Amino acid sequence: MKLTLVAAGTRMPPWVTAGYKEYAVRMPRECRLELREVPLGRQRRSGDVTRAVQEEGRRMLAAIGESDYVVALDVAGKQLDTNDLAGRLGDWMQSGRNVSLLIGGPDGLAASCYERSDLRLSLSSLTLPHAIVRVLISEQLYRAWSILRNHPYHRE
Repeated sequence: MKLTLVAAGTRMPPWVTAGYKEYAVRMPRECRLELREVPLGRQRRSGDVTRAVQEEGRRMLAAIGESDYVVALDVAGKQLDTNDLAGRLGDWMQSGRNVSLLIGGPDGLAASCYERSDLRLSLSSLTLPHAIVRVLISEQLYRAWSILRNHPYHRE
């Protein structure tokens, strides 16, 4: 199974890239984590945010597999605790389907991304900058995997 972060934005600060990579390299072969970046919509500069978000959404949907289980990361989504996320990860691994996690840009995800999603997931009721979400979800996926494998990374 493959986990893919499909994220809007291509110019992240070095600390974001390093944070994501820190956890991506820790993931095992049977549950590898990859990143696909899609450029932000061009209309954003001219002030047409709606069209920019729609363009980003088209690019994101083109980057996912047809049979992927799709998770839209959204502040208004379902909140899970760490053990619940581990349970979900275990279910995803048993299903054999690849999982794509969608991270919107500064103005969120397109409606088409929500429509395609199988799950809307919130990492926090706080609004988080989209760059930080890459690091946070990567760490949480690694933590969830460590729980499933009784690895000492997670402590309760």
